[in-house]
Amino acid sequence: MTRHAADLLVEEKENHMGGEGHLAIRHILTSPDELLNKGRAFAHSTLEPGASIGYHIHEGESEIYYIYSGEGEINDNGTTIPVKPGDAIVTPNGHGHGIRNTGEEALHFIALILYA
Repeated sequence: MTRHAADLLVEEKENHMGGEGHLAIRHILTSPDELLNKGRAFAHSTLEPGASIGYHIHEGESEIYYIYSGEGEINDNGTTIPVKPGDAIVTPNGHGHGIRNTGEEALHFIALILYA
């Protein structure tokens, strides 16, 4: 299977999970079948400056973020941690997180959600 960039489904969200501002999600793989039934999402996400994804808890799944452009901060179970390109964040099953763009440029990251 090959999926070209021009064919990616782009989902635009406002105030996602109780966060603030604009989030764009480019779905790279769009179904559990494409993820070999090991997960439900593999996406390139973009948060505009000042935007965030609100704190939420993962039940029955884990989420991994890989930051590749921009600056931000993660709420990792109530602890705020700055993040920059090259950082990876793992939120295991039963734990929570949120992310905020604290920089002046868009924050780009890959999000992978795997079943627990």
